[in-house]
Amino acid sequence: MAPTLATAFARRWWMAVTAIIENLFFSAVLLGWGSLLIMLKSEGFYSYLCNEEGNSSSHNLSQTVVTLAPYDDSEYFDGDESMVDFGDGVEMKPLLPDGPLRMNGWLICKEQDEMLNLAFTVGSFLLSAITLPLGIVMDKYGPRKLRLLGSTCFGFSCLLIAYGAYQPNELSVLIFIALTFNGFGGMCMTFTSLTLPNMFGNLRSTFIALMIGSYASSAVTFPGVKVIYDFGAPFITILVVWASCAGLVFLNCFFNWPLEPFPGPEDMDYTVKIKFSWLGFDHKITGKQFYRQVTTVGRRLSVSNNMKQKEMVGKDGRTLCLSTMDLEMDCKPEEESQSFLKSIISPIFLLSALTMCITQLRLLFYMGAMNSVLEVLCDGDLGTVERMEVVSLYSSIFGVLQLLCLMTTPVIGQIMDWKLKDCDDGEEDKEPLSKGESKTKRRDRKIQKVTNALRAFILTNLLLVGFGITCLVPNLQLQIVSFILHTVVRGFIHSAVGGLYAAVYPSSQFGSLTGMQSLVSAVFALLQQPLFLAMMGPLGGDPFWVNIGLLALSMLGFLLPFYLIWYRRTLHQELQQKAEDAKIYIKINGSESPEAFV
Repeated sequence: MAPTLATAFARRWWMAVTAIIENLFFSAVLLGWGSLLIMLKSEGFYSYLCNEEGNSSSHNLSQTVVTLAPYDDSEYFDGDESMVDFGDGVEMKPLLPDGPLRMNGWLICKEQDEMLNLAFTVGSFLLSAITLPLGIVMDKYGPRKLRLLGSTCFGFSCLLIAYGAYQPNELSVLIFIALTFNGFGGMCMTFTSLTLPNMFGNLRSTFIALMIGSYASSAVTFPGVKVIYDFGAPFITILVVWASCAGLVFLNCFFNWPLEPFPGPEDMDYTVKIKFSWLGFDHKITGKQFYRQVTTVGRRLSVSNNMKQKEMVGKDGRTLCLSTMDLEMDCKPEEESQSFLKSIISPIFLLSALTMCITQLRLLFYMGAMNSVLEVLCDGDLGTVERMEVVSLYSSIFGVLQLLCLMTTPVIGQIMDWKLKDCDDGEEDKEPLSKGESKTKRRDRKIQKVTNALRAFILTNLLLVGFGITCLVPNLQLQIVSFILHTVVRGFIHSAVGGLYAAVYPSSQFGSLTGMQSLVSAVFALLQQPLFLAMMGPLGGDPFWVNIGLLALSMLGFLLPFYLIWYRRTLHQELQQKAEDAKIYIKINGSESPEAFV
């Protein structure tokens, strides 16, 4: 039932549009954990850990933003107010002035927060840690099977949460299994969509940016679900409908995604597909690869007219003629000569991994500490309820702004694809020119790709530095600018790195390299926990000195643009040397026709 690559190419626009929508609703939705946390507590998950004697109102207000560290907001309830209304349908109120707090009739407490946040930590870590094995499997077997598995796991996670909500006192532990499947399934959806842009040629980086933007914007999904929940929709019904939608994703993949991996646009153009079984072997080749092989055979035959073709025996024992032997030997793509290990230890990969590590740490620390930062920036004369309402308002603004990822990432994609249509694809040099005809000088494609990546990383690093500066200014209203910069940088950095890997490395290694980079940056980002503890402990809740250190660390991100400048200069020198060598060949052979060199 799986379609061929040619069929998939004809359906590429449908696949791209649906992949963006599917990423938005089924990929990294755990990044909107704050809203899911409120819904889980409203449904009584781990409420049995709380007891009415020890659960006083001075120890109970859960965080409502994404954070890996449990955070005690007890100061919010030190006043005399008996009820706190967030204005979103969820109320917290103690039974007595200093009694236990309940949410929708269920007890809530600090122990409940810690257990639920532990489940979130497991699920969110899988969003990054699982990328390396996923990338290796996808590069070898293609995206179809992984995408089918991912949509199944996501739907299963929704059903598990719904089942746990049916009897939370006995089945709360299912949230650990559910979030594990949710994180794994979401990353399968994200990763498999990153190879789809290979079918869009010179627009590949733009579509990679769109895929990453939809992945980053999926943080707004749970806040949207919470709005539906606040309007009175049953929690279990919402999850069952969501699981059903995951089934539609499964069907879309089953009928439209091919079994083979998507080759890069440099390898194939999806327009020609020939099976050479009648020539003695079963290689399937297409597009430019076919053209190169047939051209090689033609040249070989053109200089062998006086030779008798001798029959040869292939590796599999089949009888092959001279031309088919050439085809068999030339079938391996040239780019496969670069091994995965060589790509891993290359300066471009190492510096891009360093840049991603620093950026991820900077962004995730801000997300984890945002609630505390907003509290510090609130005016001192505000009461606890008023201050809490301000923090809730700014947290909601931050959640809505996550959609900026989807709207701004095409900008970085256009930068990565700038003027690639005007570049030399390597074919025109093989055609002889008539006397007196001047050859039009065109840009070198690889140099243009490196130049575009250089501009993308310079822009991203400048925005990251600007974000660090706005974090240093103790002004509450200015934090909206920080929110915008945070969201834009989060989309830009992933798109820039993805575009760089697609431009520099073989397409067959894209998934593995992206997975390795994600794993390294995920491990490095764990430093946000000690930074958070340092801010809440010795620094007394003031993030100023932590932000100073992170701003200084952000300057290391400019190492990659500096190296790309040197690398581009090296490519220019190699191109000039190649041109000089061509002049020497022309003087020796009297012609620049490629056939003269056979």
